[in-house]
Amino acid sequence: MAVDHIRYDLLTQDALRGVLRTVLADAAKNGLPGEHHFYISLDTTAEGVRLSPRMLAQYPKEITIVLQHQFWDLEVKEDSFEVGLSFGGIPERLTVPFAAIKGFFDPAVQFGLQFQEMAASANEGEEALAEPAGSERLKKERAVEQTQSPAALPLAPRPANSEPGVVPDGAQPDAGAEVVRLDRFRKK
Repeated sequence: MAVDHIRYDLLTQDALRGVLRTVLADAAKNGLPGEHHFYISLDTTAEGVRLSPRMLAQYPKEITIVLQHQFWDLEVKEDSFEVGLSFGGIPERLTVPFAAIKGFFDPAVQFGLQFQEMAASANEGEEALAEPAGSERLKKERAVEQTQSPAALPLAPRPANSEPGVVPDGAQPDAGAEVVRLDRFRKK
């Protein structure tokens, strides 16, 4: 099997995060057009995520925020964004690095992105290259990659409660959502 020294997987993830950055920057500048709104799932334990202690206690691993009607002061930076949201009637200010985002979904157009963890460093890649092809580590990584193919990934969940700004952990993905492969649009 050929070794990917270029790390296309990381380059692709970074490019998709750039799409998200562009969409959020446009929303910060011009507001949300039409019926567009965003569900953003993030790892609350990731480096650089800033949540109040109250919110971190309530969502110790993951949270899905909703940017629709009740958000303010959206500020997009090169590597993160900040936004004001209300949780249970209490205003909060969140800071979210793009690397902490696990999923993005815009139900108005059934568009979603699912992100893999970006913790892979150059050293980890070199260690993986040094292991024999049949090693347990490589088998596990391949199994994870296969389960994270675009067809197998769930889209971001819809809110299951009436509290604006948050979707509880374990909410189910939108049943009407569909992942579309680019091959579908290629000329044959």
